[in-house]
Amino acid sequence: MTPWVLRLIVANIIVFFLEYVGGVGRHLAFVPAEFLQYPWTVITYMFVHQGVMHILFNMISLYFFGPRVEERLGARRFLTLYFLSGIAGALLSAIFAPRVGIVGASGAVFGVMIAFAHFWPDVQIYIFGVLPLTARVAVILMALLALYSGVQGSRTGVADFAHLGGFVAGWLYVKWFDMSLGAKRFRAKAKPTVAKDQLINWKRVDPKSVHEVNRDEVNRILDKISAKGLNSLTAEERLFLSNFVPPDDRVPPPT
Repeated sequence: MTPWVLRLIVANIIVFFLEYVGGVGRHLAFVPAEFLQYPWTVITYMFVHQGVMHILFNMISLYFFGPRVEERLGARRFLTLYFLSGIAGALLSAIFAPRVGIVGASGAVFGVMIAFAHFWPDVQIYIFGVLPLTARVAVILMALLALYSGVQGSRTGVADFAHLGGFVAGWLYVKWFDMSLGAKRFRAKAKPTVAKDQLINWKRVDPKSVHEVNRDEVNRILDKISAKGLNSLTAEERLFLSNFVPPDDRVPPPT
């Protein structure tokens, strides 16, 4: 787990504990009508949760999606993404549901999730541990469901517009990140390529020796090779897997 993901999870758990011991939650929730009186709540609401399932869903999502995004963006940009998404969630909720107070890290976490889907759109994830979807499709479905529920009046009590605000801010931030680094132009001119011979000994890749941040993706690629063959890998998957082939097994491409 990366440093800031760990710190955010610990901070959320501490506040959750204090909610039930000291009743601090009512002073930290974001209520649009009281924003001028309690302006700090646009930040603090992200650390307050209603019940175990609420915090559990958000922290599990942050645990699975956050580390790779933090490694990709760096600590400072990751925190910017996280808090911008959370603040945008509060603001959008205030615009479309001004009488509704909100709590929870969902807006911030949804910003992290859309960043993950932006950088790794084809990574397969399992909804409820059963339904396999690519990250891109899963995020699109969640956004559509939040939009539909929000338009219907969020009858389930979920802060749908906070989720949508997190999605929008997260998407805008990673698009800015790409443009600021010229990543889009770079990808267009130089597609990553790895010769097939360089992965000839892919069976010697040991997932147990891979850092937990990358282990699931390595396992997914290995399973794909077993099911469909080496030729089924995309250029990005070849490049990713080549990082974990033992050095002595890497055969240089023919000149």
